[in-house]
Amino acid sequence: MRSLQISLLDWCKRLAQTSVLALLLVSLSLGLSGAWWNFGFGNDQPVRDSRLPGGNAITDGKALLRYALPIDNKEIRDIQVSMEDIPTQLRRKRWSGISRDVAQASRRLSAPEKLLAAIPEDKQSQGEALIAQMREGITAIRAAIEAKDRERISNEQHHFLEEVGELENLMVAGFPFEVPAEYSNLPQLKGRATVELTTNKGSLTLVVDGYSAPVTAGNFVDLVQRGFYDGIKFNRAEEFFVLQAGDPPGPEAGFIDPTTGKYRAVPLEILLKGDSEPIYGMTLEEAGLYREEPVLPFSAYGTLAMARPEGDPNGASSQFFFFLFEAELTPAGINLMDGRYTVFGYVIENKELLRKLKLGDVIESAKVIEGAENLVEPS
Repeated sequence: MRSLQISLLDWCKRLAQTSVLALLLVSLSLGLSGAWWNFGFGNDQPVRDSRLPGGNAITDGKALLRYALPIDNKEIRDIQVSMEDIPTQLRRKRWSGISRDVAQASRRLSAPEKLLAAIPEDKQSQGEALIAQMREGITAIRAAIEAKDRERISNEQHHFLEEVGELENLMVAGFPFEVPAEYSNLPQLKGRATVELTTNKGSLTLVVDGYSAPVTAGNFVDLVQRGFYDGIKFNRAEEFFVLQAGDPPGPEAGFIDPTTGKYRAVPLEILLKGDSEPIYGMTLEEAGLYREEPVLPFSAYGTLAMARPEGDPNGASSQFFFFLFEAELTPAGINLMDGRYTVFGYVIENKELLRKLKLGDVIESAKVIEGAENLVEPS
């Protein structure tokens, strides 16, 4: 069977070279035993700059998905940034800071024409309704601030950001690029899909992002639609690191396409911030892009990514993994997973379940509950 495993200990050692903080990871890895899967972290990898970048990594999968939408509207992004700052201010009990964040969002909502200008005409009425709801949300948040009710502020902020995401989705005008012709034989997800993964210990909800990784996301959604993952066991579970599944029974390590009788291989696919389309077939190190940031990073607990054989960036197939590392311990910009594996989504509901799932637990079913129409099968 082809190896599709990742070395936690090797990753910790490499990370320790880039940050004093990462020494904690090495200490956590001591005493762990067993055969470590290797995803290709060789000793010849360049050492990253040890200086910690400014700012904090975004650790919320829903926020990362909002930022990953292919839209260009400053007003809605300003609203999003200000409202996502509230939890930080709330933890520090900075009531004036929260009020400033809310005031900034309110100012942007007071000029709805700039928001509506980015929405197609046939969706304008939906946009107007959402903006009206968001204004009501601002009023509710201000009332909660006045009462200094932290739980209520948090709940109202969460609800408000859900509406921000809906408004941003209305602003997406079609699929932003064409996948290279060499991958036209693979399914593609031209948009997003929501998948419910039911296990023997409970259910998870995932959002799969075809805007950033259409080939990888398309392959995953196609396999879900085929029922490939139903009954599949988790074949790797390493606490604080990864939870992996997708290895079918028998000698094969991936999906065998019944049409061709061949192993379906999916390329490494990474969209960088500022780029219009993904890089295919090589890691960022191989491309010499050491400091570039992926649109979908490994900074959220429950990041969804593809496993692949060691040394083969184009060898992924059916095996995927959830990243279980607490991102607060990984400063922004030095996560050595970024640029080596394709991230194609995040767990958005019940990610706490990931802590309970162990080796041998079972995916009872996987179902697309939204966005199935975005899957484009090869002709």
